[in-house]
Amino acid sequence: MKITEFLKHNYRHFNAAALIDAAEGYKTHLDQGGKMMVTLAGAMSTAELGISLAEMIRQDKVQIISCTGANLEEDVFNLVAHDYYERVPNYRELTPAQEQELLERHMNRVTDTCIPEMEAMRRIENVILEEWMKADKANEAYFPHEFFYKILLSGKLEESYQIDPKNSWLLEAAKKNLPIIVPGWEDSTLGNMFAGHVISGDVKKVHTVRTGIEYMMFLAEWYTANASEESTVGFFQIGGGIAGDFPICVVPMLHQDLQRTNVPLWGYFCQISDSTTSYGSYSGAVPNEKITWGKLGQDTPKYIVESDATIVAPLIFAIVLDQ
Repeated sequence: MKITEFLKHNYRHFNAAALIDAAEGYKTHLDQGGKMMVTLAGAMSTAELGISLAEMIRQDKVQIISCTGANLEEDVFNLVAHDYYERVPNYRELTPAQEQELLERHMNRVTDTCIPEMEAMRRIENVILEEWMKADKANEAYFPHEFFYKILLSGKLEESYQIDPKNSWLLEAAKKNLPIIVPGWEDSTLGNMFAGHVISGDVKKVHTVRTGIEYMMFLAEWYTANASEESTVGFFQIGGGIAGDFPICVVPMLHQDLQRTNVPLWGYFCQISDSTTSYGSYSGAVPNEKITWGKLGQDTPKYIVESDATIVAPLIFAIVLDQ
């Protein structure tokens, strides 16, 4: 039985039914000529979402991505250091002393998975530092994801691959030169490393890596060129936080701050969230709240699946891919 057949036969109520509705809405949006932005919060790359997301990119089911700096880099960490990762199934039971032992072994824990600092983070740092310094000396500036595209497409890391490269979503995105928005990139391991190299003088100009404001300006240009009444852009949000809040604001910015009247609202919206509806929480806000901010319209198809994104996202992608 195909995954899609199984899901449609068994997922009939509550969050299970919302999953089916959201997936069908995604397909309908694309079938009607729309484009889709996928936003990645949390540690979805370390959860190996690339296994399904890379295929979505290959089959042109995603036209633009917004992600945290962590998700950007952690897909590449997994690509080159997968064999050195360690799972800690009993992570809830770890004592502070056991956490200290992980630190001393340079194993940085993300829930039940430990990322090896030397094999993953430092290996990437050495390669990307060359690109930062090269651009700096040439008085050039690039976005964070563009530096990753450079090192991935250069082939410098190929000998270090420890997973099938077809499961790296960032490598697939690089091959297509897919636009990526990385708000708050400074809040990432490589962001910290870049700051350190600027402080130490290895990189002379802090703006060698382009900023979040420039990302918003780029997104405004991209959205204006790609969104029309005939072909709207949808918004598929995995988790909450800046990866979702930053890019969705491009529409009210174009309307309210630039006073443009011919910009369509987002044409589809889905959020996978495990945040309870609460007071003041963006992640816990229901989609209708976005109507008041000029992000969604009252007739925009809206879905929210309140569940674990590591479980839900691959299933929705499977339906979209007709698997």
